[in-house]
Amino acid sequence: MDWIQKLSSIYNFIRPVLDIAILAFILYKTYEFLAKTHSLQLVKGAVFLLLVYGAAYFLKLSTLQWALSILGPGLFIIIAIVFQPELRKIILRLGQGKLFRADSKQSVGNLDAIMSAVEQLSRLKRGMLVVFPRKISINNIIDTGTLLGAGISSELIVSVFGFDGPLHDGAMVIQNGKIQAAGCFLPLSERQDIRNNFGTRHCAGLGMTEYSDAVVLIVSEENGAVSLAYDTKLHYNVTLSDASGTLRELLDRGNRDIPLRDELDGDAPETLSSSQDKDGFVET
Repeated sequence: MDWIQKLSSIYNFIRPVLDIAILAFILYKTYEFLAKTHSLQLVKGAVFLLLVYGAAYFLKLSTLQWALSILGPGLFIIIAIVFQPELRKIILRLGQGKLFRADSKQSVGNLDAIMSAVEQLSRLKRGMLVVFPRKISINNIIDTGTLLGAGISSELIVSVFGFDGPLHDGAMVIQNGKIQAAGCFLPLSERQDIRNNFGTRHCAGLGMTEYSDAVVLIVSEENGAVSLAYDTKLHYNVTLSDASGTLRELLDRGNRDIPLRDELDGDAPETLSSSQDKDGFVET
């Protein structure tokens, strides 16, 4: 029985470390998930309210405590409603055993074929909107379009966007080396500066990056300018080589933020107005 006592003593010694390590891992994964879904601002707001309530309690500010106690139940309901998409994703990932599983990188697939199509469509001034998912699933976006599951070829991409067909005004989703769907509807960005200075195609591309961590490739229908949207930023009028290199870095080799020229993270360029860029309509 001595070995049992030894194991028990060893466990008692490492138990606090194990306890803290597991809690730290759970907090880290929760933070990582919230960061991907851009919910950190909401979390900061909730923490601020808790700090205010704690300060009111210790300073015995009875009126403030009373107001917060009245608002408390309503705030929990509001948080549950606001976080509903995130809570649903967490529950789905728990059911699939993916919450604590390492996320796999998405491959861009046949990049040469994609960039060849971009070059042709840019020269022809035909609008293009292609979404490359990363870690966050966008299956609900894919379901809004026409499922293809086709191999990547420049001919297929050009045939979808190069003519006024039923899939032209929607978005194409490329994932795991295949064209998963086309004609998908994307959420529009809520940023007013984007809405005032860009067409709906760019608003949809940026809105997709606010909704998920996807990378979006955009070709303007008005002037053929190539743009990339990722990490809630729009990089307007980039070169084909810049777009190709950034896509490869973000999708094949990792998720580092690669700086590009003409990055739009504030006011839009003065050379482009909403009347100049009449991109195709992508509904929410």
